[in-house]
Amino acid sequence: MPTAEPWLRSPDPLTREVARAYAEGAFLMDNGDGLQFYTVENRALVPLTEDDGLHIPRRLGRELKHFELKVNTAFPEVLAGCRGELPGSPPRDGQWISEELAAIYQHLHATGLAHSFEAWRGGELAGGVLGLVLGGAFIAESKFHRQTNGSKAALIGLARRLHARGFALLDAQILTPHLETLGVKEVGGRAYRAQLKAALALDVTLEDEEAVP
Repeated sequence: MPTAEPWLRSPDPLTREVARAYAEGAFLMDNGDGLQFYTVENRALVPLTEDDGLHIPRRLGRELKHFELKVNTAFPEVLAGCRGELPGSPPRDGQWISEELAAIYQHLHATGLAHSFEAWRGGELAGGVLGLVLGGAFIAESKFHRQTNGSKAALIGLARRLHARGFALLDAQILTPHLETLGVKEVGGRAYRAQLKAALALDVTLEDEEAVP
């Protein structure tokens, strides 16, 4: 996957619209008033390494070796898990990923903009992260688990993979108490936009081979 440019200039109108909005710091959500682009002043960024502040408790660190990490092998299932509709995943309040937004994610996955990062254990999907990739930025939309530590294994594994492949940004959008336990911190809007701009120009890849528009 090259820089963000192919998606910013995609021949597919929806892909191009979403990519350009995300490149400006917006994100999609349906809060019950219809699907809209939103922005927040502070953004939650996941450190990519422990040296940078990623916190991995010792017990969790021992657990991580039991998970197998994969990319884009179960996108529909990860999407369903993030919506609380995958058997074994906790139900979700509010259902901010509406039917319309779920269809958009499926479309963006087909065009190469949306991705799933998965944690498997015992041959079963244990958890995962759904997000969009633009250049060296992974904008995480949602995560889920259906086994203990499944979402943490996916998020930590994703951070490690992004670091190894030269990415600069793992954006979790909104800080939660769960994310705080992993060392996730907020940055102000100006700092976020500067980091995002730099990340968009990076020529890196999440997978070994990916189609571009």
